Amino acid sequence: MLLSLTNAPRDYAWGSDSLLAELEGRTPSGAPEAEVWFGDHPGDPADVEGGGTLDQITGGSLPYLLKLLAAGRPLSIQVHPTIAQAREGWSREDGLAADDPRRNYRDDNHKPELIVALSDTFESLSGLRPVEGTASLLDALGDSAGVEALRQRLRGDGDVLRAVIGWLLGGEAQTEVDDIIEAVRTAAAADAGEWNGTLRAIAGVAEHYPGDPGVVVALLMNHVVLRRGEGVFLRAGLLHAYLSGLGVEIMAASDNVLRGGLTPKRIDVPELLSILDTSAGEVPVLRPSGDSGSTVYPVPIADFALERVSLGGTPLTRDVAGPTMVLATAGDVTVASAAGEARPIAVGAVAFATPDEGAITLSGAGEVFIASPGRDTPMRDQEL
Repeated sequence: MLLSLTNAPRDYAWGSDSLLAELEGRTPSGAPEAEVWFGDHPGDPADVEGGGTLDQITGGSLPYLLKLLAAGRPLSIQVHPTIAQAREGWSREDGLAADDPRRNYRDDNHKPELIVALSDTFESLSGLRPVEGTASLLDALGDSAGVEALRQRLRGDGDVLRAVIGWLLGGEAQTEVDDIIEAVRTAAAADAGEWNGTLRAIAGVAEHYPGDPGVVVALLMNHVVLRRGEGVFLRAGLLHAYLSGLGVEIMAASDNVLRGGLTPKRIDVPELLSILDTSAGEVPVLRPSGDSGSTVYPVPIADFALERVSLGGTPLTRDVAGPTMVLATAGDVTVASAAGEARPIAVGAVAFATPDEGAITLSGAGEVFIASPGRDTPMRDQEL
């Protein structure tokens, strides 16, 4: 079966006023447009051409959720659980109503994710920086009382980053937070040497979230700027936040989010700290693979696989071993089934092939992303 999928953009406040409209070649709606979901998740299943929604076809069995994401302002700092943590949390909250504000877990699944930039640049905060690097960054902020308090706490023993994040989000550090944010603004307006880009990005975050302790949590994180076609994989437990840009995002089919700042929503600090992975280091950037016209983004989980394909007029056939989506992001592309049924895909829309198709053929000139379940990819121990 070959189906055409669309969906309406979700109007989260952080959404862009123009990025999705520009991609799709239409007039902006006038409201923030944040995400377009292509999946069977009950929160917003994709619409099927001719009527109905995708979950009516799949029964809610898709292991992944594919999205277009357009960030006009920073998203919340967040982290997602492992499968074991999600199952334990889901079971523990079994007595809470689905809309209970105390609920942290919306399902019993993990939510590793991959984001690939569609805009010329896509800015994010991805993972925690080693303490030595943050100490160097703090040198660019001077010696105000708040900066010195943070510096001293980073010199502590044990799991320093977990302790510092708990201190920042716990409510007793607001005086220091305000002082540090002012130091960031001052340094970003001057010459901070190697930290110019990072401090200007975080000063921009502070403009959207004045006084938010998450701004200082952001100081502890790696500032990553992706170029078009580059991606990052975010494993369970990894602290992250998207700052700006347009991207294709794919994740395990879950809605489990623990927040760590830059949001008016509830932050459960103890639960956040219980699932946070404080292993520090750079998050590898996944880059396009040469001039082959195809880039596969390797991920160490079995929930999903993602391939970016540039078509130049020569048809390309791909096997279909599981429920497969073809998302058009540029040009004019047609998807044909093995039986010869052909469907043109508008930019910003998806062709969905059920496993019985066996194979699909792509033709035309443009760019697509092919999403499917992972193939023969074992899950790492920390994801189980």
